[in-house]
Amino acid sequence: MLNHRNVNIFFILFIVAWFFLDNRYHYSPAAYGWILLAYVSVLFCGCYFIQLDYFFKSVCSGDGSKKEIALSFDDGPDPAFTPVILDLLKAERVETIFFCIGKKIPGREGILQRIIEEGHLIGNHSYSHHHLFDLFSADKMQEDLQQMNDTTKAVTGLTPKFFRPPYGVTNPNLKKAVAQGGYTSIGWNLRSLDTVIRDENRLLQKVLKRVKPGSILLFHDTSETTVKILRQLIGRLRENGYAIVRLDKLIKLEPYA
Repeated sequence: MLNHRNVNIFFILFIVAWFFLDNRYHYSPAAYGWILLAYVSVLFCGCYFIQLDYFFKSVCSGDGSKKEIALSFDDGPDPAFTPVILDLLKAERVETIFFCIGKKIPGREGILQRIIEEGHLIGNHSYSHHHLFDLFSADKMQEDLQQMNDTTKAVTGLTPKFFRPPYGVTNPNLKKAVAQGGYTSIGWNLRSLDTVIRDENRLLQKVLKRVKPGSILLFHDTSETTVKILRQLIGRLRENGYAIVRLDKLIKLEPYA
């Protein structure tokens, strides 16, 4: 299994063996640089590809035996786009999950309450979503996640258990914070890139081409492009035989503590 512990063991054994052989055969010193580069490359991939479960397990898909998928939205609540998305979801009778940023909740409590009232879930996407979040200590990460949960509970009475790492980045410190807080880490297996793709048709076709049974789709309720394609996307998915279910039903796990 490719994970942080096994990779470390492998590289330690490899370096010991290489050092022994180097003393005997006198390899080029540059080889040590290549070994270090290989290790750093694996570490980088482990941090930035949540699907690898490199540091800890993240749920990135559901049961692939059924044509069921789940939609998810990150980075809200947004005063402009989240209510529009909620209107569309209500009209299409679709329930989903919103991974919210805690610092965006004050002043937008009504949006959070509406999310719950209309049958959707709220997930923890950290309080700060700081651009240096992945450099925080484990304790500081845990405090950040707890602050998000406390803010959500004060508004809705619910304590989120589902957590999506900011930027999808994982590391050993986050592993400790997730374990300490008893969170279920949630990833995805279809990233829409809706914060980058501005062309509506391109975004729609990208998602339709890559969706498969059990997919967890990642969107943002801060993206105008997503708002523009959402109704058509839901319709096309249904035409293709997919049932859109709420995340907890897709992965069969409890969303709240």
